[in-house]
Amino acid sequence: MNNIEKVEELFSIKSHLENEIGKVIIGQNKIINQLFIAFLCRGHVMLEGVPGLAKTLLIKTLSEAMDLNFSRIQFTPDLMPTDITGTEVLEEDTTTGKRAFKFFKGPVFANIILADEINRTPPKTQAALLEAMQENRVTANGKTYTLDQPFFVLATQNPIEQEGTYPLPEAQLDRFLFKLTIEYPSANEEVDIVKSTTGINNEKLLAIIGQKQLIQFQELIRKIPVADNVIKYAVNFVRKTRTTDDIMPKSIQKLLDWGAGPRASVGLILAAKATAVLNNRTTPDISDVQEIIKPVLRHRIIPNFNAESEGITSDDILDLILQDK
Repeated sequence: MNNIEKVEELFSIKSHLENEIGKVIIGQNKIINQLFIAFLCRGHVMLEGVPGLAKTLLIKTLSEAMDLNFSRIQFTPDLMPTDITGTEVLEEDTTTGKRAFKFFKGPVFANIILADEINRTPPKTQAALLEAMQENRVTANGKTYTLDQPFFVLATQNPIEQEGTYPLPEAQLDRFLFKLTIEYPSANEEVDIVKSTTGINNEKLLAIIGQKQLIQFQELIRKIPVADNVIKYAVNFVRKTRTTDDIMPKSIQKLLDWGAGPRASVGLILAAKATAVLNNRTTPDISDVQEIIKPVLRHRIIPNFNAESEGITSDDILDLILQDK
């Protein structure tokens, strides 16, 4: 099967996946599409939204429709690193009487990890998960254990309760490909949600795509060609966020403390490839880059005090850069 046929196959699977998830999840089509893009890019996602927007249900439903193992970790102030990665327990062999340590895998050994309220646990525990994200492995007592593939971390943050939280440093946020903001549903969607959640719903989901097939599609995304002008557009856009770069627009200089690094440029191109493929095209154009600029960059730029005092957000700054010619 050549690349064109694989692109057509993936486009068809996307349609079936959306229909299957729609049996349980009402609305949120844009978020579902962006999550699928992240999966194809082997990227992790930060989800931000107020309580009650069905973040857990959304991720669990995705894992079922994609036939992936799902694990949820509720982050709390007393959560320890070993509660995530696993722990060694001294066991005695009943036949020989010998004692030996046995490693019991933690919840991080799954395909999709929902790290619920990751900012509610201290940095040491956060780092245990972030190391697994970066290295795709866990080390315990000198032994290394490889994580199952594919491996995705979807971390959530609550934007309205910030007391007693431990915000992730920018260098750690940079490990997430996307930061997605889940919005309230529309009035009609909310009516449908109330109807579906106050009745009996025995809907069983079909697995639309399996682990091996997903890995093959991840490899396909890497093979998708990109024109030089599209790469230059992505790189130049990222450079415009850097206060140290001459091409930063003057209107932006007074709004940013720090800009995005090269990982953002890589993320833009990878996500643009996946965006094109999911629209049944074999190569991305500049519009594909523009479509995913906010998810890739909103957590990688740091508005300064001037911007914050005027109520200007990261998304507002990115809009200003998009308007710059």
